[in-house]
Amino acid sequence: MPGAFLSPNYDARPAPVDTLILHYTGMQSAQAAIDRLCDPAAKVSSHYVVDEDGTVHSLVPENLRAWHAGISFWRGRRTLNDVSIGLEIVNPGHAWGYRPFPAAQIDAVTTLCHAILARHDIPARNIVAHSDVAPDRKQDPGELFPWQALAAAGIGLWPAVPDAGTGDSDWTAFAVRSALETIGYDVSDASEAGLATLLLAFQRHWRPEGITGRADFGTVGRLEALLRLIDEPKADEAGLV
Repeated sequence: MPGAFLSPNYDARPAPVDTLILHYTGMQSAQAAIDRLCDPAAKVSSHYVVDEDGTVHSLVPENLRAWHAGISFWRGRRTLNDVSIGLEIVNPGHAWGYRPFPAAQIDAVTTLCHAILARHDIPARNIVAHSDVAPDRKQDPGELFPWQALAAAGIGLWPAVPDAGTGDSDWTAFAVRSALETIGYDVSDASEAGLATLLLAFQRHWRPEGITGRADFGTVGRLEALLRLIDEPKADEAGLV
């Protein structure tokens, strides 16, 4: 694999891989990100880094645990480093000039994800954003990441329904939390602010047209469609409604 590096930041993997987590680097250059992910003092790493030109750097073998997810939760499991593969996608992120992901980069991400999925039993609903598993801390890979295109290529899920707008829905906070919990989010923070944080994460992934932090019509429509995908094995396999 071109540009191979080996980070010293890894340890033994205690369980089989069943989750794929996508990140952006959030640093000013690819080299700065790689340097940090390979710095023993930083105590962070990922399995791969995908540069904007499509170059894929391998930092940690998939059979070992990389340190990319941090404090995390998805579908009842914490410490997701144990069971996940982490892809860092080069982008300066919200702090340094967030921008669209180039086509060459997304092509490389798609190819890499297909290869990972061929090696590991990872359900479509476990292909998630860093912001999904750590919504109170992270925004990556963010609202510009083309999740819909990846789902069309068989990577992850996409609730393909028209956006119903930002008007207020009639869903109760309890109903929204229940839906988010079924999808996989940690709903243990029962506060209004906690729910808004989860909705922002959901919207960054599955409803980027309107990142409001509210359960508006468009968000509820996507929630309902995603719940249908989760309940339908054939649709789940296809990645689309």
